[in-house]
This record gives sequence, structure tokens and C-alpha cells, in this order.
Amino acid sequence: MTQNGNLKRRVRARAAKTGESYTAALQHIRQPPDEPDIRSIRMAVAQTSLFNDPRDVSALHASGTEMRRLMRQAHQAGTRLLHFPEGTTCWPHKRIMSEIGPREIGPSDWKRFEWSALREELEATRRLASELKLWTIFGSVHQLTSPHRPHNSLYVISDRGELVTRYDERLLSNTKISFMYSPGKKPITFEVDGLRFGCALGMEVHYPEIFVEYENLDVDCVLFSTAGETPSNAPAFAAEALGHAASNTYWVSFSTLAPQSTAASSGIASPDGQWAVQCPMTGLPAIAVADIKTNPQSLARPWRRKARSDLYTPHHMEGDPRSDDRNLF
Repeated sequence: MTQNGNLKRRVRARAAKTGESYTAALQHIRQPPDEPDIRSIRMAVAQTSLFNDPRDVSALHASGTEMRRLMRQAHQAGTRLLHFPEGTTCWPHKRIMSEIGPREIGPSDWKRFEWSALREELEATRRLASELKLWTIFGSVHQLTSPHRPHNSLYVISDRGELVTRYDERLLSNTKISFMYSPGKKPITFEVDGLRFGCALGMEVHYPEIFVEYENLDVDCVLFSTAGETPSNAPAFAAEALGHAASNTYWVSFSTLAPQSTAASSGIASPDGQWAVQCPMTGLPAIAVADIKTNPQSLARPWRRKARSDLYTPHHMEGDPRSDDRNLF
């Protein structure tokens, strides 16, 4: 009993010093000193209802209520981090926002957005994240000063309820860049319990360079959030998320809106390109929970980094190798 009590005190002391969860601190202390440090975290991925009319105050409040219900579920499951889709708070419809709509798509009229109601929900969500000690990452429109268009963003709220960073979608669709949003400029990373996370958004799953960039930034997991009204595009997006996880040998969390889940639900992809966990394919709001961890003994990621360098240059043949090949037809 004394030995067990001493262990618990050591774990609590480390957790208080580093900000790690109790589980992460325990794992570090139990790790043999001559073995590489394995870091892990329990996280959840969500799929949420579609709210696409920012003029509707009651809908904005309903989206916040749903978010916080899922946050409490994630907390009860012992998670440290919860990842939400693009447009969790509201995913403004291009025709609702169009100055010349709804029949035609034109520049968005952002004066139609009930910004005060959104701010109320953001504040309530921030407070709950602090109360639950839960890192909460969710999609929201980020207002800029007029006449600048807003960003399509992911907010990163810490377990202290602080906005620690924000990711703004960089590679926008034609409609978004033509009529709706200002593009972001840079990748962002943040750390929780020793694991490094990156963020991607919208249709950026189509661009391998986004995910290679995060591999170069040494992330352990990319949080990719997307949205959609119908399930038609979801399978392709999910397949690409699996491919990025496998080709970069890191975790990818794929979070989308519930209407898409009947074809491809939200899930967490492991570094071998397989789903570690997925939400139900029901079209309803839900979360799925997985323990993700680093694998310092894996040789795949170091080798791929080496292969992407100038490893092969000394092995290239000079001149035309066909001149020495006697077997060409």
C-alpha cells in the first residue's frame, strides 16, 4: 500500500508540474528509462447536426447546446481532447448568404449573421471546456473587421478555457474564395500531453502538400474538419484521410457533419491507414473515442523522411543508361 501510495504521489506531482493528464504522467513514470518515450492521449471525434442559417438565433443556440452535450459525453469517457467538424457552430449556406440569392450565388452579405448570438455560444463553450478540463477544437466563422470577409476557422480551446490558437482554411473552394471567405496564411500546431497536433479544414484533404507540410512539422496527429449537406462526397474525403494517415505515418482525425455519416462517418485513422474508431453511420450527432499514441520504434516515418531527401542522388546513373543495355528491343 505504501509503494502504491508513493507511486500515486509521484504521478500527481508530475501531472501538476507538466500539465499532463494523470494517465499520461503514469505512463511516463512507468516507462523504462532505456526505452524511447511513448506518449499517448485519449481523444474523441464528433459528428454534429447541420446548422446552415446564421440568421436563425434559435439554431445558433441549438448548435451550442448540442456541442456542449457532446463535450460532456467526451468528458465522461475520460478524454482529454474533443475534435468537432467544420462549421460546428454554423456552416453558412452560400445561397442564404448571397446578396443576390437565393437563386444566384453572389458575394455574401455577412451583416445577415447574428454575431452576438454566436459570441454567446462561443463564451459558453469556452467556459465548459475549462470546467471539464477538455481541449475542444471546433469549426466556426471568424469575424474580421469590415470590409474584410471572415475566415473559415477552427478554434483551439485549451483545458483552461483559453483560445490558444486558430486555424484559418487556406486552400478554399471556388465559391468560398470568390464570394465568402478570406483565406488563411499558415499552418498551426499545438501540443497536448506531449503530442503535437496540426489542423486542416474544408476541402484541404484534397491537397497532399498540406499533410506533408504537417509531417515536416513533426505532428503526431492532424485534425481534419469538413462539412457537407449530403453524403455524396463523404466517402472520397474519408478515403483520402486514410491515405494521408498511411503515407505520413501519423494519426488523422476525420470530423464531418452528421448528414454525411450515412456514407462515411467521423472517425480516427491510425498511422497504418485503418480506422481505429468511427462514429455510428446513423446521420445523428455522436462521438467516438480512441487512445492514440506515438510509436518511437516504428521505422516507417524516419525512412520516408530520408527517402524524401537527396538519398537517391548518388545512385543516379550518368549519361544515357540505354547505351549499355543489350536487351532493349
